[in-house]
Amino acid sequence: MKLRLSLASLAAALLAAGCAIAPRPFQYTAPDQPEAASGYVDKPGWSTRSYAVAAANPLATDAGRQVLQAGGTAIDAAIAVQMVLTLVEPQSSGIGGGAFLLHYDGRQVEAYDGRETAPAAADEKLFLGADGKALPFHEAVVGGRSVATPGVLRMLELAHREHGKLPWAQLFQPAIQLAEGGFQVSPRLYSLLKAEQHLKKDEAAARYFYKPDGDPRDVGMIVRNPALAEVLRAVAERGADAFYQGPVARDIAAKVQGHPVNPGRLTEQDLAGYQPKKREALCSDWQRWRLCGFPPPSSGHLAIAQILGVMEHLPPVARPLDGDVPSVELLHAYTEAARLAFADRAQYVADPDFVPAPAGDWRSLIDPAYLRQRAALVGPQSMKTAQPGRPGGAQLSWAAQPEQVEHGTSHISIVDAQGRAVAMTTTIEDQFGSRQMVRGFLLNNQLTDFSLTPTDAAGKPVANRVQPGKRPRSSMSPTLVFEKDSGRLVMSAGSPGGSQIIHYTAKTLLGTLGWGLNAQQAIALPNFGSQNGPTQLEEKRFPAATLDGLKARGHEIRELPMTSGLQAIQRTPTGWFGGADPRREGIVMGD
Repeated sequence: MKLRLSLASLAAALLAAGCAIAPRPFQYTAPDQPEAASGYVDKPGWSTRSYAVAAANPLATDAGRQVLQAGGTAIDAAIAVQMVLTLVEPQSSGIGGGAFLLHYDGRQVEAYDGRETAPAAADEKLFLGADGKALPFHEAVVGGRSVATPGVLRMLELAHREHGKLPWAQLFQPAIQLAEGGFQVSPRLYSLLKAEQHLKKDEAAARYFYKPDGDPRDVGMIVRNPALAEVLRAVAERGADAFYQGPVARDIAAKVQGHPVNPGRLTEQDLAGYQPKKREALCSDWQRWRLCGFPPPSSGHLAIAQILGVMEHLPPVARPLDGDVPSVELLHAYTEAARLAFADRAQYVADPDFVPAPAGDWRSLIDPAYLRQRAALVGPQSMKTAQPGRPGGAQLSWAAQPEQVEHGTSHISIVDAQGRAVAMTTTIEDQFGSRQMVRGFLLNNQLTDFSLTPTDAAGKPVANRVQPGKRPRSSMSPTLVFEKDSGRLVMSAGSPGGSQIIHYTAKTLLGTLGWGLNAQQAIALPNFGSQNGPTQLEEKRFPAATLDGLKARGHEIRELPMTSGLQAIQRTPTGWFGGADPRREGIVMGD
């Protein structure tokens, strides 16, 4: 059964077509709600003429589509999408978390940083136990200790002030209506709730997500969230201050500080003082394309640009695809480049307000001369583990951060009828965040994106250690792509997936821009990568011959689920073509 797409008013349709007629107020119509099952479901990709929205849940995608149909901008649509995702995809993102948003207004790319910040009372020993060792991951995550100051609402408010067209309050209508009227539990949400071990420990979350017998609410069951609707209505009427000050902020701080086993340090003052940042987008050239991504505290674009740049200096791969899977030659070149990039990521990347860039400029990490030096380290056999380089002669003044767990997240790509575009990756970090529910939404566990250990064995500090007011390093990789010569926008893309976001996004760029696949074909390719350790391959997607070929080159193989959630929208001669990951429930909609 397909989603029923509501018709916009004639005035709104004319406006979307470029006619100078004042639109009627945006009026949201809730669609039918069946969704594809979680798991792997083949998707065709979607062609549109003038605008497109790609998001991780059909209800969220449809909300963004209706906003664009009513004459809203890409920023307007992103706000509506995010609010609905807070309701229907609570395991991944929401108003209790943060986001990185790239926006193209037809002239320039802007980077809006809504990353969470560490509380003023946090310190670098936050995640050390009584024995001086790092807490086990879920002991650090579950409770108040891991909760950072949420940033997404303040960031979206800033972006709307600068680029919104429809009134702020109207953009909350879809989520409020769905929260009050109810939405159907999706197969993916059900499967994640069934596997979840910690969410029931929170009384509010247990009542909301589970039935009295302890089983998750069934697929298709209608769930209402009046508490969230009340919060969203307050934010719609009074702006983000309704979240960051007053009763909502007081309840967030009380929840965090009052956890009976694992209290945290977030205060009302931390919430009231949060400020989003506008940063300079980090753009780099690759082949005939201009790739624009997010600068630190994101490691995403730097790592992607390093991987692609190193591969440019390696012998060309004659056959990147072997049938419908990446070839052994491509996988070897890619994962060796990835080892080099992740070694630098662990060594250098952190909040630029606390940690200086190597050689005084983050672009030193993607300088062609430096990448040529790094590429010279790649040989016919796997290096297994790479060491960090010294871009621009940088001194190794920090300890390398050990690799640790990163999960969660959602991605939104939007192009509006005027050619404005959004690539926004949004997160509460781990699946269901800190497992703390306040007023109908979940709080993030973003502080565990910092290094749990502040120093190495010799006492040398880790760049990405916890410090008051600091933003944790991220792998989120919202990406906008342009033709280098003409400057024309050609793609918006990104993915959830923790540190593997880097590989998922890079795979999609290689597939579309490098190998001539459409967005859906590139997204559907098997996933692969390396975090400077074993070579990771998506389980049950590669033939034995591929594994044997990599092992012959010295690779240690790990087959993993690698559940990406890619969204991408690419320009076509007749408009746009969108792809959504077959591993999750996202779809693309447009005119």
